[in-house]
Amino acid sequence: MFGFYNNHEHKNQEGRKITCGFAMLLLLIGLNSCSIRYGFVGGTMDYSKVQSISIKDFQNMAPYVYAPLSQKFTEQLREKYNRQTRLQVLRDNGQMDLEGEITAHELTPLAVREDMFASQTRMTITIRVRFTNQVTPEDDFEQSFSAYQEFSIDRDLQAVEDELTELIIKEIIDQIYNATVAKW
Repeated sequence: MFGFYNNHEHKNQEGRKITCGFAMLLLLIGLNSCSIRYGFVGGTMDYSKVQSISIKDFQNMAPYVYAPLSQKFTEQLREKYNRQTRLQVLRDNGQMDLEGEITAHELTPLAVREDMFASQTRMTITIRVRFTNQVTPEDDFEQSFSAYQEFSIDRDLQAVEDELTELIIKEIIDQIYNATVAKW
């Protein structure tokens, strides 16, 4: 009787192994057949149709002029497309074209204290962009992109301006990239 029980238990273990193996096979087939495709780098670009983008120098037309802003912005915008796409980045005559100007660089007082001085200041940069796409003209647009950073009045503007400008430039460049090639 003990041998019969052992044999019966052995058959149950084999049955469980087969059932478990079958379940794993179904799971793998299910996971393999269902897939979601997405991409953060390069977006939805069809590189067989578009191989180049021209990025012209963005001139600083803002009333408050921070001298390195124009050059920093233009260089970092070009670098973004160099790093994250396979497009050839040109100064002129690309199949896609980005141009525009810096229209605002503003400091706005926030959170006024009892003594009527601001305890926080917001730095805002706005850039107007004209995007043209010779391959798909329906993607063309003219739009302003803006971003800001806040800082405490305890910190001197000259001490924080470079750091805040870098953060704002990065955010605006991400917005432009997303609107042009990533299509987010």
